[in-house]
Amino acid sequence: MASGFANITKIPELRKRILFTLALLAVYRIGCFITSPGVDRGKMSSLFGGDDGQGFLNLFNFFSGGALEQMSIFALGIMPYISASIIFQLLAVVVPTVERLQKEGEQGRRKINQWTRYTTLIISVVQGMSMSFYLQSMSSGEVNGLVTFESVWGFRLITVLSLTTGAVFIMWLGEQINERGIGNGISLVIFAGIVARLPNALWGTWEQATGNQAGAVGLTTFQLVILSAIVVATIGAICFFERAQRRIPIQHAKRMVGKRVFGGQSSFLPLKINTAGVIPPIFASSILMFPATVASYFQDVEWIQLVRVALSPGDWRYDVIYVVMILFFCFFYTAVVFNPVDVADNLKKNQASIPGIRPGKQTAQYIDRVLSRITVAGSIYIAAVCMLPMMLIQSFQVQFYFGGTALLIVVGVALDTVQQIEVHLITRHYDGFSGPSGSRIRGRAAA
Repeated sequence: MASGFANITKIPELRKRILFTLALLAVYRIGCFITSPGVDRGKMSSLFGGDDGQGFLNLFNFFSGGALEQMSIFALGIMPYISASIIFQLLAVVVPTVERLQKEGEQGRRKINQWTRYTTLIISVVQGMSMSFYLQSMSSGEVNGLVTFESVWGFRLITVLSLTTGAVFIMWLGEQINERGIGNGISLVIFAGIVARLPNALWGTWEQATGNQAGAVGLTTFQLVILSAIVVATIGAICFFERAQRRIPIQHAKRMVGKRVFGGQSSFLPLKINTAGVIPPIFASSILMFPATVASYFQDVEWIQLVRVALSPGDWRYDVIYVVMILFFCFFYTAVVFNPVDVADNLKKNQASIPGIRPGKQTAQYIDRVLSRITVAGSIYIAAVCMLPMMLIQSFQVQFYFGGTALLIVVGVALDTVQQIEVHLITRHYDGFSGPSGSRIRGRAAA
């Protein structure tokens, strides 16, 4: 492992990519502390101490890396861009034009990305306006003096402008990391927000265990040990399932080139247990934020506020819908990113086949059947891990960040980023982080 990290400095391109990624993440974290004009940041923080702290505000705050609590220009976070991406991935299934663009290669993807950016801008304006309405209603009610602007529409316009600009800038940061950095930019932005707040969460849990945290239920030594064991077990389960694969054997046909025989080798097609990665919980959370956003426009309508409470984290109805949506997005996103028909066609073109399965349609059906079975296990694993936050909050009343959603994102993004770094190392004939196995891969790459 130590030699693997040492090899990073030997590749100038990889070193530049990592430094570039860290620099942009640092810019993002600095921007999280730039308060939007016309808001008292100290009074904004008080909104997260009450009963609503476990509701949609804390969920927004979680994905924005604490920027909402600071009422930063980055308060909307990356969620508008994720919501726009969800919309176009859904449209690709039902709208032939979008589906056709997806299959046109790089040019089609650029067109869809352009539409996604425009949709992100529209969603940011809507959410920014919603946030301004909510802040003004809270300023005239529970938190007097929260809004320092005298002009009503002046505050709304400046809030929409600052929050929309912040959301678009974060989208740009994520895209720059994808192009010139290392790892998935959008996931790394969320990853940075969670990791940056973990020290405070650890310290808060320690104070709660020692009885120094005011207004919190103290933790006994036994409860603290159980909590630590759950966190460690969750991390271990995430690492196991994120690396788990179902390997389908592949046999390559022999062919003569002159007097030499090529092919005839055996390999395998790796299918991940969790093909969708961290996308399902992020998609599900972002969609469930929408009712709370709409409800902020109707503070005086009682039944809408009842719906908002029912769809807030901690309520059993929210938990049920959340689990169902995670299961749905596990299958949906897997179907989007992995097409068994295309894989079967590629195998047939390369004169490869699955032993005992006829090439073409039967191969596609076999791969689809195997993928569906392992996705069932993967979706149950994702749902189980993501329900852990609610259990911890209700049982131990600890910080939200120790929950399964946060750990899934942190561990999943970290594993994906390390894997991309290993690819850079191996393709340039350096050992990866895996030691001897990395050397074997390097030898095959050199050959």
